[in-house]
Amino acid sequence: MAYNLLKGKKGIIFGALNNMSIAWKVAEKAHEEGAEFTLSNTPVALRLGSLDELATNTNSIIIPADATNVEDIEKVFKESMEIFGGKVDFILHSIGMSPNVRKGKLYDDLDYQNFHKTLDISAMSFHKIMQVARKMDAIKDWGSIIALSYVAAQRTLYGYNDMADAKSLLESIARSFGYIFGRDKNIRVNTISQSPTRTTAGSGVKGIDSLIDFTDRMSPLGNADANDCADYCVTLFSDLTRKVTMQNLFHDGGFSSMGMSMKAITQYNKSFN
Repeated sequence: MAYNLLKGKKGIIFGALNNMSIAWKVAEKAHEEGAEFTLSNTPVALRLGSLDELATNTNSIIIPADATNVEDIEKVFKESMEIFGGKVDFILHSIGMSPNVRKGKLYDDLDYQNFHKTLDISAMSFHKIMQVARKMDAIKDWGSIIALSYVAAQRTLYGYNDMADAKSLLESIARSFGYIFGRDKNIRVNTISQSPTRTTAGSGVKGIDSLIDFTDRMSPLGNADANDCADYCVTLFSDLTRKVTMQNLFHDGGFSSMGMSMKAITQYNKSFN
């Protein structure tokens, strides 16, 4: 059921790859709620994914760009503003990748070149997007910027490795830019700490199936899936959350506040039988 929460709003969605992507679900929900937006991902991702299908279904234009490249980001904003005839109302950063995680490297045996790539792709890209947007004055007053994070920024989760450092940096960037954007333009910046989700990128995390089972048992409401996250993003893009900024918002069924649940301890006790 649609509520027209984003009617008349324009935005940019970075990071949709295929129908497993949270960004894909956000795009579908934003379109349903009346938004117009451009879609952006790297040329390689465009070849590997199925973004053309999403663009067709949402009447959107794809602007290929490497979000670690400032010139590419400038092109995204320039072309988006030309398409919309003005500034944008919202931005989604749904970008994350660790070469070390993909290669199965443990945290005490990282390749440092790849560590730099992890930080650049997964966190510094968020800074670059906001810095370019600010210099180009590309976001309307009372706009909204969201990046997707994960509880590993605060807690140690085996196998998540240098992505945890990237998420910590991502959340810090959101707070620092949140102050600047809020002070000058009433633009809000938040991160969403989402339940573990079986996306293309998430599936590469070691032990993802066990992690998803564990967090689902621990969470009073169960895990939030990609569609749930899309619903939450829409509320944060909307005018209903105009005074929410500089927050890391846990969207995880209550997992982040739990120590031990009945479901989890029941499963744990089975190992003694």
